Amino acid sequence: MSVEDSVGIVPESAWAKSSYSSGEGGECVEVASWLCVAHIRDSKDKARPMVSLTLDAWTDFVGFAARHPV
Repeated sequence: MSVEDSVGIVPESAWAKSSYSSGEGGECVEVASWLCVAHIRDSKDKARPMVSLTLDAWTDFVGFAARHPV
């Protein structure tokens, strides 16, 4: 896992906002699959660093989260 500056590394067109994100300023994340890496960032503050994971690690995380809802 790495933490990187999201500005200029991943094109804006690659980002997708979580379907759980609302337009009311709640907890929002965006994910982009770019160059075989999953990038995750805060959609409210896109200039902050993003987290980058291998696609396998992202798939494992999403599967774990689906099995263990909060």
